[in-house]
Amino acid sequence: MNGRKKLAGQRIAVLATDGFEQVELSVPVTALKAAGAQVDIVSLHGGTIRGVNLNKPARRVDVDRTIEEARVSDYDGLLIPGGFINPDLLRQSAMARDWVREFDHQGKPIATLCHGPWLLASTGLAEGRALTSWPGVRDDMVNAGATWLDQEVVRDGNWLTSRGPQDMVPFVREMIQLYAGGPAGNGALTRRHSDPQRERPAAWATTAIRLMPHMSMGTVLGIALIGGGLYAARRAGAGTGRQGMAAR
Repeated sequence: MNGRKKLAGQRIAVLATDGFEQVELSVPVTALKAAGAQVDIVSLHGGTIRGVNLNKPARRVDVDRTIEEARVSDYDGLLIPGGFINPDLLRQSAMARDWVREFDHQGKPIATLCHGPWLLASTGLAEGRALTSWPGVRDDMVNAGATWLDQEVVRDGNWLTSRGPQDMVPFVREMIQLYAGGPAGNGALTRRHSDPQRERPAAWATTAIRLMPHMSMGTVLGIALIGGGLYAARRAGAGTGRQGMAAR
């Protein structure tokens, strides 16, 4: 089979409502379709839902099915985009929580990023699981009983989580692997102790918000990817330094 079509014949549900982070829906959906999957936008209401670029309104997306109309049995996997607003509204919906629980009960793959794991926490399913999320909601994940890891992606069974747009490239790569039934990459492996909360907010995020009125979604993603790369480089350098001190 062509590697780019490894999801041919699969149908993936994207559970989202108003306030989804634009890049966290559009980029994974484009990748899923390129891999041959059929993608349905499932939402709390019909018509269209409005995305955001950080704190600014973005494009509208057509809803294919409402959550009342959609059946878990029709889908091979679930994607939950993040954003500040989208998962906060979804976690308040009993139907959305039940829908996610049913996906997990059936062992179907669930991928989410950024603030999306809020919904996983509200289902009561996070206890004993390893995951990551936007660093700002790390404490919510730990308080829900999860092990929180400050890394690009975390694969735990049928769950794949990622920190946010800065990790979009590894997230998309691991997402395709998850839905295709492939093994987790080395960068997605888990540990069983939580990483500490960050000491300061990500500089790229605060910079992007200040510049937001003049930026496109592509610019936001570019700043996020650069910022994520700089953070990873700093962590790698700090780790090398600690190893060198330990060796002396």
